[in-house]
Amino acid sequence: MSYSARTIDKTLYIIGSLIFMFFILELIRRKKLKEAYALIWGIMSILFFILACWVQGLGFVSNLIGIVYAPATLFLVLLITVILILIQFSVIISSQVDKIKKLSQELALLKEQISKLDNKKK
Repeated sequence: MSYSARTIDKTLYIIGSLIFMFFILELIRRKKLKEAYALIWGIMSILFFILACWVQGLGFVSNLIGIVYAPATLFLVLLITVILILIQFSVIISSQVDKIKKLSQELALLKEQISKLDNKKK
């Protein structure tokens, strides 16, 4: 690969990571992304920007963990991140299911109490 092609690739990586970073910041600004998730995505966008600026760093990290093809390291990082986010969502969903069950039970008890009060008035 020629020098100019590497420069163009690096420029595209940097532009792509900056677009991703600004997209995340815009979601946070519009309050479309909660703070808990914003931290994860913010860290990921910063990591992508660093790796885009320091392409040799990706090769260095790949060599450290024993991956021959450096871009595969990015896929590994993405896969691990997605798995962690899915686990976090599973925990949140489980918590919400428990809360919904409790609220449903409380609602049923309140309806029963209201029904008993109505029957007393009659």
